[in-house]
This record gives sequence, C-alpha cells and structure tokens, in this order.
Amino acid sequence: MNDVTIYTDGACSGNPGPGGWAALVIPNEDPDATERLTGGEPHTTNNRMELTAALEALRALEAPSRVALHTDSKYLSKAFNEGWLDSWRANDWQTSSNNDVKNQGLWKALLDEAGRHEIDWIWVKGHADNELNIVADELAVAAMEQFR
Repeated sequence: MNDVTIYTDGACSGNPGPGGWAALVIPNEDPDATERLTGGEPHTTNNRMELTAALEALRALEAPSRVALHTDSKYLSKAFNEGWLDSWRANDWQTSSNNDVKNQGLWKALLDEAGRHEIDWIWVKGHADNELNIVADELAVAAMEQFR
C-alpha cells in the first residue's frame, strides 16, 4: 500500500456563492511528485467545496493507500472521526433533528471513495501557521476567483 499525505481546502465567496477547492496529494516516498488539484463551481457552498476537495483528492489515488488527510473543515473531520456518518446512514440520512442531511450525494461518493483506503482524518487549524494548509487555501481561493 502507498503512503500518502493530503491537504485539502475549500473556499466560497458568499455562502452560497462562487467557490473553489484544492488538494495537495503528496506521495510520502516522493514529495517532489506532489499533485496540485483544483476546481470550483459558480454557485456553491463552503461545505460542498470542502467535501469536493477531499473527494477529488481520494479519486486521484490510483491504488488503495494509507492516507493522512488534513483538513481545516470540522464538518468533514468530525463526520468521519466522531461517527456522524454512521448515525446518518443508520437513520436513513436524517440528522438527529430529523432533517435531511445536506450534501448527501457528496457524502455518499466520499464514503465510497474512502472505502478503498485507510484514512486518518486530521483536523488542522485554518489560516494558522501550517504551511501546506496555507498553500491549499491559496489554491482554493484562486480556483474560486475564476468563477467571480
């Protein structure tokens, strides 16, 4: 199995509004082969961009991998680390307040893709001193700017 480090971020101007996402996919055996993935949408939300960044990063992995995925999205990290997804699935995609879970399509695609890998979902403080999180943020903002 390959060992990979991933940093993801999403950006949105307005919520909803134009948005962008970015991911740095870093093979641990060859950091010089880092892939920079970006994209965006003209009308979206920040949460959708955060989920899309993680999804597209995992889709870029050709083989099952051990992944350390870093995100500044508590929405994303807590969903995996605190069992939110298990509860949502057990409750037919309903929240604890009996509302439909937002972004179900992205969550389901992310679960399918995550199932191929061994992933540690690591929350990092955004806009702090983490160099790779800052790079991911800058790339996401640049991708968002293409849709303004």
